[in-house]
Amino acid sequence: MSGRRRSMLAAVAAALLASVIGSALAALPFARPASAAEERVLNIYNWSDYIDPKVLEAFTRETGIKVVYDTYDNNEILETKLLAGRSGYDIVVPSGPYLQRLIRAGAFLPLDKSKLKNLGNLWPEVTSRLAAYDPGNTYAVDYMWGTTGIGYNVAALRERLGANATVNSWNVVLNPTSANKLKECGMMMLDSPEDLIPSMLPAFGAKADSRRWDDITLVTDALYKVRGAVRKFHSSEYIQALANGDICLAVGYSGDIMQAKRRAEEAKNGIDIAYVVPKEGALMWFDTFAIPKDAAHPAEALAFIDYMMRPEVAAANTNFVSYASGNLTAKKFVKPEILSNPGIYPDEATMQRLSINTAWDDRTQRYVTRLWTRVRTGR
Repeated sequence: MSGRRRSMLAAVAAALLASVIGSALAALPFARPASAAEERVLNIYNWSDYIDPKVLEAFTRETGIKVVYDTYDNNEILETKLLAGRSGYDIVVPSGPYLQRLIRAGAFLPLDKSKLKNLGNLWPEVTSRLAAYDPGNTYAVDYMWGTTGIGYNVAALRERLGANATVNSWNVVLNPTSANKLKECGMMMLDSPEDLIPSMLPAFGAKADSRRWDDITLVTDALYKVRGAVRKFHSSEYIQALANGDICLAVGYSGDIMQAKRRAEEAKNGIDIAYVVPKEGALMWFDTFAIPKDAAHPAEALAFIDYMMRPEVAAANTNFVSYASGNLTAKKFVKPEILSNPGIYPDEATMQRLSINTAWDDRTQRYVTRLWTRVRTGR
């Protein structure tokens, strides 16, 4: 047989063999197009009503990364998921003291800052305060920050407390006389001892970060005395309730109160909502982006954090949720009515009245949990 003939037969045999192997591989369950195998996904767990949906859509269009987005209403839910392990999330948004506790528990990956080219846009003052929870800003980047204060229906409050009533004081909710006057029109408070207790401690002459059980008990005893006037302890329902006029006062987060104000204005229902930081002082809180240690898509998570630190993107979220961004460069893109609102971006005098609270130790946390259960249930 000639060499040419052998070459031709060999070529035919090789082609047939390749065809057979290719058919066999195609029949296997794991054989699929490369594009499907390489689909990029990012699983996010964030607070409810806390991001502009258009930002998520733009991120996916630009990067090709599909976003799966879930929400929660309190830090306890997030903490439980992360400590149990295998949460399934790549980005989470813990608040300051919970961030601190979860860092201690080894729940997060340190940030690869070489992949975060937009770090320079962050607000130095906010970043330095956040370092109390995350030394060296190793594990987290601030997303939003704000205050815990009093939101109220201006007309309803004047009607029940008088035109000259002092509203910018914790006394308006902690004094049983004024609290009972507000019972009929409705009062709600955060279901969050980590926010309420440190915020109210200055009203009793104590520091927001006090660890003294006697100081903590002063606040919870005062709350217990007015609990009958509180329609509900909840960390998000008060937004719509205040906007609708279903309640006349809420102790809540600054941005939530501003969302309620905006919803009332959009509904043109005649409800005027205001927000104040009590004169005794209040809590400055931080919500941060962090990557769980067992995140399945850490590269996508870093890409998302870097995207969210773009000034225009950070401003878009602030304009949507009415919270102050931890991005200083973003301020030039924030709507003037938001930037000039002292309830969102406090002036320097108000900033000096704001405190931070670090995580309680385990023993104090258990003590607070018992006290808070008594406040909520009356038992």
